Amino acid sequence: MSHQIPEKQWAQVIEKTGGPVDYKQIPVQKPGPDEVLVNIKYSGVCHTDLHAVNGDWPLERKLPLVGGHEGAGVIVAKGELVQDVEIGDHAGIKWLNGSCLACDFCQTGDEPLCGKATLSGYAVDGTFQQYAIAKAAHVARIPKDVPLDAIAPILCAGITVYKGLKESNARPGQTVAIVGAGGGLGSIACQYAKAMGLQVIGIDTGDEKAAMVKKLGAESFIDFAKSSNVVKDVQAATEDGLGPHAVLLVAVNEKPFQQATEYLRPRGTLIAIGLPAGAYLRAPVFETVAGMKTIKGSYVGNRKDTSEAIDFYRRGLINAPFKVVGMSELNKVYEMMHEGKIAGRYVVDTSK
Repeated sequence: MSHQIPEKQWAQVIEKTGGPVDYKQIPVQKPGPDEVLVNIKYSGVCHTDLHAVNGDWPLERKLPLVGGHEGAGVIVAKGELVQDVEIGDHAGIKWLNGSCLACDFCQTGDEPLCGKATLSGYAVDGTFQQYAIAKAAHVARIPKDVPLDAIAPILCAGITVYKGLKESNARPGQTVAIVGAGGGLGSIACQYAKAMGLQVIGIDTGDEKAAMVKKLGAESFIDFAKSSNVVKDVQAATEDGLGPHAVLLVAVNEKPFQQATEYLRPRGTLIAIGLPAGAYLRAPVFETVAGMKTIKGSYVGNRKDTSEAIDFYRRGLINAPFKVVGMSELNKVYEMMHEGKIAGRYVVDTSK
């Protein structure tokens, strides 16, 4: 299969901290020996992309920078060392753009912890462009019967929450509270939790988000802005009143992280996924020790988690709610994200 690769392409480029992003033409790069060039068709917009614009994480970030790390498209060129993917294959570029593949972490399935990991849309140019590069070993293999616009949010949001649910060790029939359930990650987490046999308590605010979360299968919804006591309301939503067996924190503010340690049941596991800038996670020591509670961080998934998360979608178990807009409208999406007005996920079409 041949593809005419242009010399120039449209991209959204961060020129300065705080933005706005600049929609302009830039050169198309060539892949290195172990890399592939993916013609990005669609790219999901993640809250991490807003952190990349603001530069408020303690991670080294390049400038100028093309953001984005949920890109789905078609491989149009590859390096001479690449053997296991072909031109014409459908592929996804994720947050983890590449790793060394040789360190202890890489060899034990924790390649996101690799000291030489490269991050799409932060340390290297990402997927808010029409042609993007990634290490061939790390691109997601996307079956050709899977729509590229719908799978884009799975490449970060889906994989991340699926990994978090696995890390929680919650078993079928148990209850998980999802904090930020109406957002991009939370709406997908609700579905993975249901597909894994868990009962879901959604925590967020707003009637639109409440309706969406319940439609996605949550047994109950707690509106933290309307609740006079979030801790008691979450505990009351469980059958025995002791609180959820697991809490998945995908919120973008610090306060919910503190509340979660209070309503988590004894022997429960709190999984921190969201990364509010400058936030701390505090827990009452006595209750944590006496209740034998576990507090864990969960980062992005590895290559195996990726294939599993995509397979959940392929089998029709996940239907991530999303809206498609042109890539030229990315600044508007960031504005809505900053104002907390997004329910579900936005996906940009790179051709517009």
